Amino acid sequence: MISLEKDGGLWVATINRPDKANSLTAEMLEQLCEIAEDARESRVLVLTGIGKVFSAGADLDAARAGLATSPLWERLSGAIARLDALTICAANGTVAGGAMGMFLACDLRIAAPGAKVFYPVMKLGFLPQPSDPKRLSALVGTSRAKMILMAGQKIPVEDALDWGLINQIVEGDVVDAAKELAQDTAGASPEHATAIKRLIG
Repeated sequence: MISLEKDGGLWVATINRPDKANSLTAEMLEQLCEIAEDARESRVLVLTGIGKVFSAGADLDAARAGLATSPLWERLSGAIARLDALTICAANGTVAGGAMGMFLACDLRIAAPGAKVFYPVMKLGFLPQPSDPKRLSALVGTSRAKMILMAGQKIPVEDALDWGLINQIVEGDVVDAAKELAQDTAGASPEHATAIKRLIG
């Protein structure tokens, strides 16, 4: 249910469980972790999904069985954040719950029209993944982070764009748009791309 396409240094990982809103099982989450860790060999890693939802986070049955508090979520977001590659979340639709971790850890976030972003940890009684609140606050500020994490607001992509939570709203295919954004980095030497990313911090 996770596919990986490699085109030279450009990797595209796709969540393919549209009948379940691309919700993640432990096995799928483990696959994503392994892809992110192996992506040290890539220059660009794009994360996307099939259907109208990027990912609803944890599969409900798996969440009840303990996946909602699994260290795999933090392992995944940490692996993405540590990459020297350019990382792009090409959100084909709504991003919710635990999927926010990989979304926030990416360098760039683009989204399809009509998508929403929300993280209902307060309502569900879970803590967010440890790194997520700081990454979220760094992007949108503390008050807006509290709107999402404490007030449980569902943020439309138009507002997310204004807030700096996403970089672009894409009318066409989000993966094609991500590949276009990735062209310069994918065409550069790994050393050059790494040096520029590290200079940015």
